[in-house]
Amino acid sequence: MRTVLQRARPRADVPTSSLADIAFLLLIFFLVTTVFDEEKGLPLLLPDGSKVDVAPDNVLHLLARADGVVEVRAGNSPEGITVHVREIRRIWREAVLHHPGLIAAVHVEADASYRRMVDVLDELQSVGAERISLQLANR
Repeated sequence: MRTVLQRARPRADVPTSSLADIAFLLLIFFLVTTVFDEEKGLPLLLPDGSKVDVAPDNVLHLLARADGVVEVRAGNSPEGITVHVREIRRIWREAVLHHPGLIAAVHVEADASYRRMVDVLDELQSVGAERISLQLANR
């Protein structure tokens, strides 16, 4: 029994009844205020759709194959060379010296991965190629 002189000790409990409410409020706050990065994609300037006649000598054909190599063919030449993606820079620089208005015609095999096309476009962009045509290869 307690006497009047004895005091009740305060309890050291933490009230947990509102803990779930606080957790959900924090969760909602972070979900609402979080900013997600958008997929940027490839920055390409698309033509207006008009047809332009191009001399075959001003086109460098690059065929991105599914096995990771690239076939390079100049103009109407039936024969080309097979190179690794990293060699596109050197080939482009040499070709632009002879044909300043050169267009890169990037063909992609139907069974090639998207990564193959992006690798070729990255190499062309790294050497400043601005005139690029994208096509699906017919084989």
